[in-house]
Amino acid sequence: MRLVKLAIALAAALSLSACGGEKSLKIGVAGPLTGKDAVFGAQLKNGVDQAVLDINAAGGLNGQKLELVFGDDAGDPKQGRSVANTFVGEGVSFVIGHFNSGVTEPASDVYAENGVLMITPGSTNPKITDRGLSNVFRTCGRDDQQGKVAGEYIAQHFKDKKVAIAHDKTTYGKGLADETKKTMNGLGVQEVLYEGINAGERDFSALVSKIKASGADLVYWGGVHTEGGSILRQMRAAGVTAVMMGGDGIATDEFAALGGPGTEGTLMTFGPDPQKRPEAAAVLEKFKARNFKPEAYTLYAYASVQVIAEAAKAINSVDPAKIAAELHTGKTYKTVIGDLAFDAKGDVTRIDYVMYTWQKQPDGTIGYVQN
Repeated sequence: MRLVKLAIALAAALSLSACGGEKSLKIGVAGPLTGKDAVFGAQLKNGVDQAVLDINAAGGLNGQKLELVFGDDAGDPKQGRSVANTFVGEGVSFVIGHFNSGVTEPASDVYAENGVLMITPGSTNPKITDRGLSNVFRTCGRDDQQGKVAGEYIAQHFKDKKVAIAHDKTTYGKGLADETKKTMNGLGVQEVLYEGINAGERDFSALVSKIKASGADLVYWGGVHTEGGSILRQMRAAGVTAVMMGGDGIATDEFAALGGPGTEGTLMTFGPDPQKRPEAAAVLEKFKARNFKPEAYTLYAYASVQVIAEAAKAINSVDPAKIAAELHTGKTYKTVIGDLAFDAKGDVTRIDYVMYTWQKQPDGTIGYVQN
C-alpha cells in the first residue's frame, strides 16, 4: 500500500513539473471517432488537436497548458452520456462536441449539471440551445435556419414539381426534414411522399420503390452521408433520376464515394466554405502538412477552441462558468471561420447557410461547389 501511495505521489509530482508547476487544463473532444459517422469525428478530433497545439505553442490558455482528452460516442446517445460522465470524472473543464444532435442533447445535460463548458461544432438541432442551458454553445447554425434555406429553394425551383421527403428518424435527420417540410409547405409546396428509414440500414429497395411510384422530381434527404449516398446509388440503379437534396450531414467526400456518378447534380445546404476564408489560410497549411483535408466541420472545431481561448484572455480567467458568461455578452471573436458572436441561447448570431451543388471537378472527382 505504501509503495502504491508513493507511486501516485511521484506521478503527480511529475505531472506538475511537466506543466511548470501548474496543473494542465483538460479539454475533451467528443464525437463519433468510430462507427458510420467516424469521418465527422475525425474532423472534430483533428480540428481541436491543431488548435490546442497552436495555443500551447503560444504559451497556453492564460499561461496554462491545454491537455486533450478524447471520448468516442460512436454516434450513440447512451454512449454519449457515458463519455460525458467519464469526462466529468476526469476533471475536464471544456468539451468540443458532440457531433450528432441526438447525442449532444443528453450529453449536454451532464455537462450542465457539472459546470463543464460545451461548444458543439456540428449539432444543428434547435433543441440543443432552446433549452436555455447557460453552458452550451455552438459554432454552427441551426436546422430551422437550414431548413428555411432548403424549403425556400424548393419552393422557388421546384414549385410545380413533385417532392418526396425521406429521413433517418434521428434527432438531426427528422428534425431537418421537418423544418424543410414546414417551410416549403408554408410556401405552397406539398410533398408526394414522407418516409422514414432506420439509421444503419443498407437495403433501401422499399423506399426507392415508393419514390419511383411517387414520380418525384426531387428527393429531400434528412440524414447523413452513409445512408444518403447509398439511397442515391440505389435510386440510380433503379432508374430514378430525381435530384437529391440534403443538408450538412452529407458534406463529406464519402457521400460521393457512396453515391457514385449519380451524385452529380445533388443539392446541399451548408455554411459558406470556411476553407476559402483568408483567416484560415495559415491553419490550412498546417493541415496540409499533416496530410489531412479539413473538410466540413474541421475548422468549426478549431474555431470552437479559439472562442474559448479568446474569452478566457478577455476576462483573465479559465473558469468555465465565467467564460460562458463572457460568451453570452454578445462580444465578437475572431476565428478561422470568421467573426463569431453568440446570442442569449448560445447560438451564433449570423445566418450560416447557402446552397451547394455537387459537380464534377477538374480532377474527375465529384465535390460540392457553392451556387
